[in-house]
Amino acid sequence: MRLNGIRDNEGATKSRMRVGRGIGSGKGKTGGRGVKGQTSRSGVSIKGFEGGQMPLHRRLPKRGFNKPNRRELNEVNLGRIQQAVEAGKLDANLAITVESLVAAGVVSKPRDGVKILGVGDLSSKLSFQVAGASKSAIAAIEKAGGSVTILGEVAQA
Repeated sequence: MRLNGIRDNEGATKSRMRVGRGIGSGKGKTGGRGVKGQTSRSGVSIKGFEGGQMPLHRRLPKRGFNKPNRRELNEVNLGRIQQAVEAGKLDANLAITVESLVAAGVVSKPRDGVKILGVGDLSSKLSFQVAGASKSAIAAIEKAGGSVTILGEVAQA
């Protein structure tokens, strides 16, 4: 078998219909558009129009809401951070921030900060300065002897 001998099975592909190429083609003269009227012309944009009936896209209810000022956070698991520490990409003595995680290649871009999630094991004593952390992540970090500082959080008096 050679690459230049590969072909589709017989009848697997159809050649496209060439419209408006003479009466003998079967799609000549009006080219399948019928006779006269709006849709026989070019530039017709009545795709959602249903003859005056309320169109489907307006009959269906709108759902949901997109918060305009929502924060987009990078989500990082503890196991991934431990891998970076063991590989020597993160310094265990320095505080772990968004910038250090980007420099280590753990996250690709800073976005609005980092949220630490509790999946995986953490054996290093690390201090975190991040935008958020799950309860399980905070518990695992403190169990390993580390600390978590949530940035932008107002201290409760």
